[in-house]
Amino acid sequence: MVFKKNYLDLILVPSGLPIMFAYHLFLLYRYLNLPHTTVMGFENNDKRAWVERIMQADKRDVSIALTVIASNTTAATFLATISLTLSSLIGAWLGNPSNNIFQSELVYGDTRPSTISIKYLCLLTCFLLAFSCFVQSARHFVHANYLISTPDSDIPVKNVEVAIIRGGDFWSLGLRALYFALDLLLWFFGPIPMFVSSVIMVIVLRYLDTNSTPLHRYRPPESQMVKRVGDRLSEAAVDIEELLVR
Repeated sequence: MVFKKNYLDLILVPSGLPIMFAYHLFLLYRYLNLPHTTVMGFENNDKRAWVERIMQADKRDVSIALTVIASNTTAATFLATISLTLSSLIGAWLGNPSNNIFQSELVYGDTRPSTISIKYLCLLTCFLLAFSCFVQSARHFVHANYLISTPDSDIPVKNVEVAIIRGGDFWSLGLRALYFALDLLLWFFGPIPMFVSSVIMVIVLRYLDTNSTPLHRYRPPESQMVKRVGDRLSEAAVDIEELLVR
């Protein structure tokens, strides 16, 4: 039996993609059950403290908070635009059957038109998924913007916290979709680059997604206010004692 290069796609591609899926399932398990061991859980802890401070701050701090949320909304909208543009380009490329740049003999793998179409469809799916996630991320950030800027409201802090964290979660999902798109993009150059990129990407993401820094336990604003008053009273008592001694 003669081994053909087309067989590599049947071996390496079903081996590379499950590696990516298995890692992200493992990451999802850690994020749901051991959030402090992930970078996303570490960032969510800081976001909760940030929301608590903002909701009990004056108007100047609220304006700064709106600026921060606006920057996140702009970034999410920018990436959504890029994802939609790339999806349109891939759709236009699919509609032109004369494009055979990836059917060259230099590509060591399956270069049949049907396989090339499958590659395009998989890549298009990833970009559309990334577009949807970034749009949802922008939607949640805009909702948080409305909640924070509402004057004289008694909106619970939990509502703003959920909107901010969900916006960050959809942002992370959009980035993961782009990571898969990069992996599938290398598939156009053959199954070997795709498999190697899957392994390298999992190693790099494992390093980037792991958190070893202990979570900082932020004090409630009331506790900090009481502490400040206590410190000032202590300083005043010391000053009074010094005056009495003199």
